[in-house]
Amino acid sequence: MNYAGIKHCDMVDGPGLRVTLFVSGCDRHCDECHNPETHDPNYGKLFTEDTYNEIADELRESWNAGLTLCGGDPLFCSNRQAIAELVTRIKAEFPNKSIWMYTGYTLDQVLSMNDKYIDQILNGIDVILDGPYIKSLRSPDKQWVGSSNQNVYQIIHTEDGNQFKLI
Repeated sequence: MNYAGIKHCDMVDGPGLRVTLFVSGCDRHCDECHNPETHDPNYGKLFTEDTYNEIADELRESWNAGLTLCGGDPLFCSNRQAIAELVTRIKAEFPNKSIWMYTGYTLDQVLSMNDKYIDQILNGIDVILDGPYIKSLRSPDKQWVGSSNQNVYQIIHTEDGNQFKLI
């Protein structure tokens, strides 16, 4: 997986001060995308152990609230295995830090994906922000997302599976 960049002290892509990873690869190509260079899965740098350590160093800081995964799209087909491994590892090492993930797919599309990594990803994250950005539905009134079709779901992990609560 390639990534376009890391924000070390982000206060826009989730609550509190966070570290945000911008992955490369997206097939949505939303009109007026904030990160069009990330559509190319080969853009940026290869995610390595050094990259993980850079993120982990930020998460060790007491002021850091957690990790946000942006893009591109973390659920782009060639990103899923690496994202699954990343969220599993982060959640194990930093259980008190939240993990938020943006995706251009709707929650229904995500839940219907026939991919072995999707459940692992959903089990590792706390919040999913779904749906493509649609310029004509731009909405400055919805916190954390850019258009009114997008939603923010808290994932409640139970023994019976995950439940999604619209927030």
